[in-house]
Parts: sequence; structure tokens; C-alpha cells
Amino acid sequence: MTPDREQAGRFSGYVLRHRPDVLDLQLDEAGWADVDELVERSRSGPTALTRALIEELVRTCAKQRFRLSDDGRRVRASQGHSLDVELGLEQATPPATLFHGTVARFVPSILAQGLQRGRRHHVHLSGDEETARAVGARRGAPVVLRVDAAAMAAAGILFHRSDNGVWLTGHVPPEYLSGSDG
Repeated sequence: MTPDREQAGRFSGYVLRHRPDVLDLQLDEAGWADVDELVERSRSGPTALTRALIEELVRTCAKQRFRLSDDGRRVRASQGHSLDVELGLEQATPPATLFHGTVARFVPSILAQGLQRGRRHHVHLSGDEETARAVGARRGAPVVLRVDAAAMAAAGILFHRSDNGVWLTGHVPPEYLSGSDG
């Protein structure tokens, strides 16, 4: 039985971003996995993948969470790793304002401590309010915070942009955050 796309996407993200060991899968230093090996090893896991399903995930995922290598032999997650991988992202100049979607219960802590990367390599920011709202809505009623990215960059804080357009930085200090829109 072939898993549905949503289930396959969640499982692939879990394996490629956090736990390749659940399939005894080896990622290279840049987070790439051999597609054929991922397919083969997934047969013994909770979600059996196929090459066609992986290619469909890469092609159709609105958030472009996965990427195939140019030769189509390897796949990796675009960002969000808790594993030590080097995605080779170049430094980029952000737009003046970026956005972060969350829920109300986290806002007081965020405004006091800033945005922390937690177990991930970076804090994830959106280039538009609509995307940030969708991210926040995954956990309840969304709240969108504004990030003064221009001031952060002027202060020497580095930004990168992932393959799928997500803006990444190590930490957003509270002084660069402003109001929520509820």
C-alpha cells in the first residue's frame, strides 16, 4: 500500500531533517541521501516510499521542503535540520522586514527573549505575512510578528536564504521584533 503524500512528506522530513538513523540511512555532510537507498530502507519502516513518490513530493510540495540533486540520484531537506549538516547556503541581504508566525501563548516569551533557534540550525523567517500566518496556523490561531531585518543586517547579524525561500538567521534579539497582529 502506498502512503498518501502528506504521510510520506512528514516521514521524509523526519528522516531527512532529524532521524536518518530510524532507517539506518547515512546522509552526507550536506544532508543528501541516496534516493534508491532511502526507498529500499523505507520498506522496513513505518512508511514505504517509492522513487515516484519522492519525485512527486519534490515537484508538488508548495513549501518546497525537499530538493533532488541535479542528476536526480540524491534527495535532501531544504532546511530545518536538527542534524549537523552543511547546506552550503550563501549569505544574503534580507528585505527590510521579515515575518515570523507563531501562536499567542509564545508571544510574551518571544518578545522577552527574542526568537531562538532551539534544536534547529537557524530561526526560520518568512518574506511575507501570508506565509508567516500559515506557519503560525499549524498550532492554532496565528500571530504574526514583524522582524526589522534591515536593522539586524546593519548590526552585522547574518542571514541566509534556503533553496525554498525561507530566510534563516541564528537568533532574532527582542529589540528587532515588533507587535503582533493577533
